[in-house]
Amino acid sequence: MKKTWISVLAALVILLVASTVVGCGGPSPEELAAVPYTPLQRADWETATPEEVGLDPLLVARAYYEAQQRDTLFGLLVVKDGKLVAENYYNGADVEEIDRRASVTKSYTSALTGIAIDKGFLPGLDTKMLDYFPDVTVTDPRKRDITLRQMLQMQAGYPWEEKSQQAWDIMWSGRYLNAVEDLPLSADPGTKFQYSSLTAHWTGILVARSTGLDLMSFGKQYLFGPLAVTPGEDWNRDVDGYYIGGGDILFTARDMARFGQLYMDGGLYDGQQLISTSWVDDSLATHVEHAWDDIGKFHDIGYGYYWWGATCGEHRVNFAWGHGGNLIVLASDLNLVVVVTADSFYGPDRFLDSWPHEKANIKLAADFIASLPAE
Repeated sequence: MKKTWISVLAALVILLVASTVVGCGGPSPEELAAVPYTPLQRADWETATPEEVGLDPLLVARAYYEAQQRDTLFGLLVVKDGKLVAENYYNGADVEEIDRRASVTKSYTSALTGIAIDKGFLPGLDTKMLDYFPDVTVTDPRKRDITLRQMLQMQAGYPWEEKSQQAWDIMWSGRYLNAVEDLPLSADPGTKFQYSSLTAHWTGILVARSTGLDLMSFGKQYLFGPLAVTPGEDWNRDVDGYYIGGGDILFTARDMARFGQLYMDGGLYDGQQLISTSWVDDSLATHVEHAWDDIGKFHDIGYGYYWWGATCGEHRVNFAWGHGGNLIVLASDLNLVVVVTADSFYGPDRFLDSWPHEKANIKLAADFIASLPAE
């Protein structure tokens, strides 16, 4: 009788462990073992198995099992200890798929801003925005005090486009220089977080005007080229010819992973310090608390310099976040990068219908990271 109860207890423990990994009512271990996620063997990334880098293959498989259910997801990549350990593509996409990554662009604009400061093109974070807009006359004296720091923290005072019809119309017009004056502030600079793609675009203009190079050329010289990544040539420009600093950059999922790993490595790539470690650290630090409501297992969401931060399970993560659920997520304590590429729902007629799909894609990444134990 005693042996019987021990056997029953052991069976219950096994069932509990299995349900924790697989999920109640979820796929069986056999189904998970059949989920494909082995990375393609190419020269641009060293690969490894999950076991070789200390990841539970069942947890990895569970993420890719869920990815198969997402109807707007294009790609899911997992990089651990600098090695690509999992990769797959969906809904007609493949490793060459390159598309607009929406507001993930802002994190690239942040990097280019830091490089411009590091190289001496921009004097620093206390630079006044209007110092680089001598062609714009403003009547609101508060605008004269907007700093680059406030712009990077989304505290310049300009409204969220989705919350202002005037800002929304301007965003899709492509006419952005005059909007520095024409769009009224909805808060005093430095007092309130308000997510503004126009502000990020103007940051890109500051970089371009300070360096004498357009954002694409500056990026190719100091970031994209040295990092061995190639942005798509269809990156949109405004009507004045400036590349959109707040959105629309095009990269493959593997290119995005390379950018994430650059931040994981403190701005160092292939022996070159492409971005100063201090800029990386400052960009990922939380400068604004409670910038966004919880999304799935992303809690306590804050904001740095065009990078988001959140608590996820036992981990503190940072992420570049683009419309539709395009993501580059960094879990520094795990030396882990997760990339999600997805339909960006580009265009005013599709933009506002994306949230259920976007939330599902974000939840996929958050659930996976939250499932991983601390190291």
